[in-house]
Amino acid sequence: MFDTILIANRGEIACRVIDTCRRLGVRTVAVHSDVDAQARHVEMADVAVSLGGAAPAESYLRGDAIIAAAQATGAQAIHPGYGFLSENPDFVDAVEAAGLVFIGPSGEAIRAMGLKDAAKALMAEAGVPVVPGYQGVDQSPELLAREAEAIGYPVLIKAVAGGGGKGMRLVETPKEFADALSSAQSEAQTAFGNSHVLIEKFITSPRHIEVQVFGDGSRAVHLFERDCSLQRRHQKVIEEAPAPGMTSEMRNAMGQAAVRAAETIGYKGAGTVEFIVDGSDGLRPDGFWFMEMNTRLQVEHPVTEAITDVDLVEWQLRVASGESLPCAQEDLGITGHSFEARLYAEDVSAGFLPATGQLAHLAFPADARTDTGVRTGDVISPHYDPMIAKMIVHGSSRAVALRKLRAALSATEVAGTVTNLAFLGALARHPGFSNGEVDTGLIGRDLEPLTAVPPPAPAAIARAVLALLGLDRAPTLLDGFALWQPLAQDITVAVGDDAVPCCIKVLAPGKIDLSVGSALVSARFGANGWRFDGQPACAVHVTGNSATVFGEATCVVTRIDPLDVEAGAGASSDLVEAPMPGLVRQVYVAAGDTVAKGDRLAVLEAMKMEHSLLAARDGVVAEVMAAAGAQVEAGAALIRLEEEEAS
Repeated sequence: MFDTILIANRGEIACRVIDTCRRLGVRTVAVHSDVDAQARHVEMADVAVSLGGAAPAESYLRGDAIIAAAQATGAQAIHPGYGFLSENPDFVDAVEAAGLVFIGPSGEAIRAMGLKDAAKALMAEAGVPVVPGYQGVDQSPELLAREAEAIGYPVLIKAVAGGGGKGMRLVETPKEFADALSSAQSEAQTAFGNSHVLIEKFITSPRHIEVQVFGDGSRAVHLFERDCSLQRRHQKVIEEAPAPGMTSEMRNAMGQAAVRAAETIGYKGAGTVEFIVDGSDGLRPDGFWFMEMNTRLQVEHPVTEAITDVDLVEWQLRVASGESLPCAQEDLGITGHSFEARLYAEDVSAGFLPATGQLAHLAFPADARTDTGVRTGDVISPHYDPMIAKMIVHGSSRAVALRKLRAALSATEVAGTVTNLAFLGALARHPGFSNGEVDTGLIGRDLEPLTAVPPPAPAAIARAVLALLGLDRAPTLLDGFALWQPLAQDITVAVGDDAVPCCIKVLAPGKIDLSVGSALVSARFGANGWRFDGQPACAVHVTGNSATVFGEATCVVTRIDPLDVEAGAGASSDLVEAPMPGLVRQVYVAAGDTVAKGDRLAVLEAMKMEHSLLAARDGVVAEVMAAAGAQVEAGAALIRLEEEEAS
């Protein structure tokens, strides 16, 4: 076993690797960018080395600096985590040339699976089923369009390099193909430096089921499957293991295909073989096809650990240090069921745009595994993935595990930034998902009800009001004392875009009535604290004039100062603003152009994804205030339309 390893990553995965290293007594070296100098993974490691600027190209993608840091700190090996340099074969070669060990597969194995077109050809030769499609070298738009026609719509355009949904577009009709191809190629070039794509048949009732494999360079085993069908824009949201409806015959067929794939390339370490599965008529051994192989540890690996009782990071360290596979296939089994939910800082109501901000408060339930790289007080940076945490639960059955997931999400507390927490909760309660009826189109079909924001209950607003006034403490004998009538106080609070008038009447110690708009809420203090309309008080966090009430749906209530003067009505449909910090990738209009509602005006690149900015109404462009290539802050004015004439 190694004495010291360097972790060439940040965030939750760096912290996850450190957890196992601590248990094994292995010393750890963290690397960090300037903005991550006080990050959780830096605090946890034994040694930390600065790499440079905030942008990944200035820090976490600097392979030479990472290798130098390993040599300077006495590390014998480098763990890449996922993302950044984890699937860069040139980095692997450089690590080994420096006399260090790369904790993962060989550069040759990564190259074999790094380009989806070449990987599919290799897998077909090895007898692994692949989806019909075009993986040719000729990338002319005309040829690709003809191939799409020959395959038959709908088709999927996919970048041959990379993954994570980047450079991927679903095309349902021929007239959509040209625009989708251009967009996919542009995003692929930005994300991976390679604009080449492949075309494949789109399975109309698809499920995304992947198999965890582990090899020692000569032989491999599989640790069963994970179902990752709950996706939005090809980004996984909730994963589970094992897959609902999986039969032993199907599991054996998929497991054997995945092991064959790994052994074909002499795979060493943890990897994942992803399959697209036709779920239209149940799971059948002849209804799955190879998509790609991720030559690294997956984000969702904890659900496999939960059902197999295997620490995959420990296996990585042991095999990389020269040991053979820790066990044989027949020694592995499945116990219970596990879910993982990805908690992100993102604005669901604005189309899931990544969000930033300081975490004023962050707390997780003790009875769920939480992999996180942030703490209360940390800032979600625009430079990196906005993940806050992965929440993992395990139960004796799928139903038990799902109840645990719902409870864990309801007990999670985040204040200071918007999150997808309510969306995750809605998914966990979705009837189809609850019944195991999953496919990759579920979220898209039911997006409106899943993202609907119900108005906060009067009791939740009342809870916030008491906290803002400092009345949610244990009562004193003089609370409510008055000579003639109960003490009353008026307060107006903002809940979303609405101003809500409230009146608080302290009737006696521990006895308060609140009018919230037209509703009446009774607050009573007892042996177990405050109760609102007979229900226990939700947890709350107060920062300045704002209170965040936690529960099934987080509610932010802000006290309105009557002396505040309205500064302005905010942005209108005349102005197109940047919804987040980012790079203006393209501008499609100029002053004087006529546009229609829904027209694409510009593309903003942020957090490795492209976001189209659309016209909110018909009109004429009055001014373009940002050029392609400009780095802009959130709220920056980009394009202004001429004012509409009064009718």
